[in-house]
Amino acid sequence: MTSMASARVIGVSESVERHDTPSSLRAPAAVLVVDDDEILLRGVTRMLRAKGFVVSSANNGQDALKLASSQRFDVVLSDISMPELDGVQLLRRLRDVDMHVPVVLITGEPTVSTAAAAMEYGAFRYLTKPVDPDSLLAVVERAVSYHRMARMKERAADLLGVSAGPGDRVTLEVGFARALESLWMAFQPIVEVRTRSVYGYEALMRSREPSLPHPGAVLDAAERLDTLDVLGRTARELAAAPVASTEAAGFLFVNLHVTDLLDPTLTSPDSALSKIASRVVLEITERAALDKVSNIHERLTALRRMGFRIAVDDLGAGYAGLTSFALLEPEVVKLDMSLVRDIDKSSTKQKVVRSMTSLSQDMGMLVVAEGVETPAERDTLEALGCDLLQGYFFAKPGPPFPGVRW
Repeated sequence: MTSMASARVIGVSESVERHDTPSSLRAPAAVLVVDDDEILLRGVTRMLRAKGFVVSSANNGQDALKLASSQRFDVVLSDISMPELDGVQLLRRLRDVDMHVPVVLITGEPTVSTAAAAMEYGAFRYLTKPVDPDSLLAVVERAVSYHRMARMKERAADLLGVSAGPGDRVTLEVGFARALESLWMAFQPIVEVRTRSVYGYEALMRSREPSLPHPGAVLDAAERLDTLDVLGRTARELAAAPVASTEAAGFLFVNLHVTDLLDPTLTSPDSALSKIASRVVLEITERAALDKVSNIHERLTALRRMGFRIAVDDLGAGYAGLTSFALLEPEVVKLDMSLVRDIDKSSTKQKVVRSMTSLSQDMGMLVVAEGVETPAERDTLEALGCDLLQGYFFAKPGPPFPGVRW
């Protein structure tokens, strides 16, 4: 029996016919049914059509993908056990063509591992055969409602100019894969105060993937997907390429996630970054939990033996400085931009930066102040003795290699 809620979904209630409702929500819901059992396929197709759905069918995963690539569905209803491309694999592949379509998976041989995989990769529901027709209908109706809400949220996000963001794991995987494919490095100059010339460039990760709109989102996705090593290797290769072809770029500053220290490719002599190690400064944030890295002294010694220098990034951003210094013994320290912002107006910040700069230089470390945006900040930091400056005042990050102004 069709409920009032299902009537609204399939387009026969009065409220759905209102003129201010988008036409895509007034149309009957489109369902794709996939099953290699012809009898079950025909039975489910016939039942759904009798309830007002527009139904397409396929008896294998490949044909289902072709249909999903050529038209939009509100729900995909698929058997799990199919030759060549099973239901879970189909679910993952569908995300390449539709990030939001709900997928209901049905199996006659339920297992804990299959159920876990179905949920991990974003199945809307996981049902076991035999499925009660009324229960199946209720699940399909609810899936349609959720899908149309997702489309409206996506539309609202577009209107507001914000990203709706990735949701389930398979959606996150697709977004991350696209981010990795579109990854590029922006370069921001670091200026030497004494000569007022470019000392080097920091390579900053950028992506054109709208679902992961900033570097932090890409990093978070990589962490959730356990692919930080893939992201790190890709970023390092991209950072090294333009610098390797010109001595004019000076030193290259490259950000490392703490787990990158565990990646054997970091010390591989064949990597693009290793080949220019004598010109590379590896930045490790002060916020990093360095205790996660075993044999850190040996790893850092190996990097220095290759020619790399080590920098502590975001100094002053957290109460971890003593630990970071003791473990890293950096050649370079980068003052967090929170200390730099409006430093010309704060005597307290000036005292802190002067002391930190003096202590760092006494230990033989270069001091970089990042986040410089005004002439007053620049002049104050110069007076406080900072060796190197970086920020929008000199140049915004851009393709290799933006020029600077003083």
